[in-house]
Amino acid sequence: MQITDIEKLVDEYGKDLYNFSRKLTYNEFDAEELYQDTFLKVMDVYERIDEENNPKSFLISICISIWNNKKRKYARRNRIAPTEYIDEDYKSNSYKSEDTPESEMLKKELRDLINKIVNELDDKMRIPFLLFYYSDMSIENISKTIDIPVGTVKSRLHNARAYVKNKLEVYGVDRV
Repeated sequence: MQITDIEKLVDEYGKDLYNFSRKLTYNEFDAEELYQDTFLKVMDVYERIDEENNPKSFLISICISIWNNKKRKYARRNRIAPTEYIDEDYKSNSYKSEDTPESEMLKKELRDLINKIVNELDDKMRIPFLLFYYSDMSIENISKTIDIPVGTVKSRLHNARAYVKNKLEVYGVDRV
């Protein structure tokens, strides 16, 4: 793989890919991140690009795959440990809610309940849980950060999720 080959792809398809990323994310910051992540992935899989058979579609498929993974990751994390935006400018610009005041209040109460349950966790489970869901760290990074094996991090995350789920059921929350 030559750097000039990647530069050629950026020159030919970069603008189209960026515009597609903007449409996909509805957000300039997320679009830039998605655009960069796509070309980082292209550097890893460059040998699989067939320049004879529409490399633009291959780039867009990589972009979509990365976006779907990010959405899935965000949705899962937000379902397990919802977070609120602190920055009001960010909230007012990109978080447009169609919810009623009652549903917003119910969501806030659920977030507060989850935070209360998470704070009840033993530190051995709470720290990996917070690093994974609130700090958006990978399991490998958590393992390195708190100096425990990857399997132990996975086990503690599993136990913490089970504890939170059981406590939510006790409080009458069926599905988050």
